[in-house]
Amino acid sequence: MVFVASKVLWMLVQPSTLLWLALVVGLLAMRRSEARVWGRRLATVSAVLILVAGVSPVSTALILPLEHRFPRLDMQAVDGPVAGIIVLGGAEDGRISVPRGQLHLNEAAERITEAARLARALPGTRLVFTGGVAALIRDEPPGASAVVAHWTAMGVPADRIQIETRSRNTYENAVFTRDLVRPKPGDRWLLVTSAAHMPRSVGIFRHAGFDVVPYPVDYRTAGTGDLLQPFPSIPAGLRRLDDAAREWGGLLAYWMLGRTSELFPAPTRR
Repeated sequence: MVFVASKVLWMLVQPSTLLWLALVVGLLAMRRSEARVWGRRLATVSAVLILVAGVSPVSTALILPLEHRFPRLDMQAVDGPVAGIIVLGGAEDGRISVPRGQLHLNEAAERITEAARLARALPGTRLVFTGGVAALIRDEPPGASAVVAHWTAMGVPADRIQIETRSRNTYENAVFTRDLVRPKPGDRWLLVTSAAHMPRSVGIFRHAGFDVVPYPVDYRTAGTGDLLQPFPSIPAGLRRLDDAAREWGGLLAYWMLGRTSELFPAPTRR
């Protein structure tokens, strides 16, 4: 029930949807004489906000603190052996991968490619993929099998790979993976996911009793220098705004639901 409610709510309140909806409502209201004034105001404000959010780096300013919360891990600084690597799903597209017979990845592809590199650099470690089908409306096949086929083709032995395909969100990723691998006290498990998604992921895994080592990938910004860079198109800026809003909103929602250890998890657990 929580999963369905979260999906429906996000479809309705994501910033780009609200801005375009407000613009349409304002334009329609302008056609009625009794609502022409407030309709014009709503349409004007919405159009300005769409332009500002779509072109200016305001969404970059929102996503940078998320990406910088956990620094990139220097494997040379990891003291002791690594028990395994956990890769959160979301980069694979089972709807295309399964019928086409080859792995199709979205812009979060580094989750899959970097995990393969880590697995080859850390022989003997377990490689765990966690992610099922999170689609609410369409009936999509899971893409885990295509991910596994890609990893084995990249030279990772199949007997080192485990998959978990029941989870539909990050909370279920943490709980189901914990139950699958049964981590022992003192074990080091690397968590591979997008940099902006790492704060929420770490908080959830910690709350589930699984203290992971963050390994952020899939950066959407080059650094603070991007604060001076406008977006090349309005859709690109609005998409970045939606991504940032999803993570900040997810941090707040999971904290209110008691599914994360902290409102804004940090590298050092408080």
